[in-house]
Amino acid sequence: MSTEIKAPVFPESVAEGTVATWHKQPGEACSRDELIVDIETDKVVLEVVAPADGVIEEVLKGEGDTVESGEVVGKFKEGAAGESKPAAKDDSKKEESKPEEASEKPSEAPAKRSGDAILSPAARKLAEENNIDPNAVEGTGKDGRVTKEDVQNHVDTGKSSGATSAPASKPAGDMPQVDVGSGERPEKRVPMTRLRASIAKRLVNAQQTAAMLTTFNEVNMGPVMELRKQYKESFEKRHGVKLGFMSFFTKAATEALKRFPAVNASIDGNDMVYHGYQDIGIAVSSDRGLVVPVLRDTDALGLAGIEKKIVEYGTKAKDGKLGIEDMTGGTFTITNGGIFGSLISTPILNPPQTAILGMHKIQERPMAVNGKVEIQPMMYLALSYDHRMIDGKEAVQFLVAIKEMLEDPARILLDV
Repeated sequence: MSTEIKAPVFPESVAEGTVATWHKQPGEACSRDELIVDIETDKVVLEVVAPADGVIEEVLKGEGDTVESGEVVGKFKEGAAGESKPAAKDDSKKEESKPEEASEKPSEAPAKRSGDAILSPAARKLAEENNIDPNAVEGTGKDGRVTKEDVQNHVDTGKSSGATSAPASKPAGDMPQVDVGSGERPEKRVPMTRLRASIAKRLVNAQQTAAMLTTFNEVNMGPVMELRKQYKESFEKRHGVKLGFMSFFTKAATEALKRFPAVNASIDGNDMVYHGYQDIGIAVSSDRGLVVPVLRDTDALGLAGIEKKIVEYGTKAKDGKLGIEDMTGGTFTITNGGIFGSLISTPILNPPQTAILGMHKIQERPMAVNGKVEIQPMMYLALSYDHRMIDGKEAVQFLVAIKEMLEDPARILLDV
């Protein structure tokens, strides 16, 4: 019985998607819930899996084609035998006729009998970049699925084992061949992914439509660092998650947003929309680009709850598993360029939000304290805001409020 393979139903904010990768071709057999095609949208990669055991009958939308929500992209025949099964029989015949070859290469037989390995999108991308046969990687995920970590471990193992043999395989006389093309200036043209194109469009739109301005301040991270040092072990033992700096910034920003509603608002046409809740987006760098998962109702979350959600979203982003519902909404955004060593920057707004907070590298600097010079761990803070909605006075006071709460964390608890 033939059934239609349809693109997932997109949310209202997503109009269309692009067929990214067909993992199975017409005539190939696949098992139930096995990944068969990836659909890339402006925000996430959606996976379409086989509805049952069967075979891909026809591909109606090729890689790179645009598809709409729920559109048919191919046909699937349930219960049919695909090309992989006869191939397995042929392999078994070869093994019977040539037992000596099978004994010489015992590791190849299981890979051929098992068929194609099941990979996550991130794992498949890493395997393609390193020219690795997915069937050669042992999967540790659910139902034998190969994860990105499995591929990375395989790459690392290959590098370590090939490090000593490389010099012997290529004599010194071959070295000049590497320099033959040294005068060439190669170029490679690669189309933007839908996510990258969407990010570029939003950033340009933010700069063209908003009256964007950035105000700066600096914060002494010593009190937070001391508090973290004192309680990090007991915190991790009790809650099962490490105590980081982002939870302190999120709580400080939440309290400041309640005091300055305009910073927590958004612009919709000629209307200003004030939100009675705090949904804070945390900018995360992934292999596919910048994504901003949203922490919902941060006012109701404690430090442990925030840290757990950040770890969860970070893992999802790394594995390409973030859903559209994870990244929609948000009333305010925090981005941390400090993890890459950035000392200071001017973050760009995340429309329709009206403000974004930029964290940066913690660096020890000489500071004047009570008439004396002391070395303090300092961080520059940057607040970019839409001047159409937020006055300079509110922006500065908002940033000062965050600074005061971080330099005296008791203020967060006491709400002073």
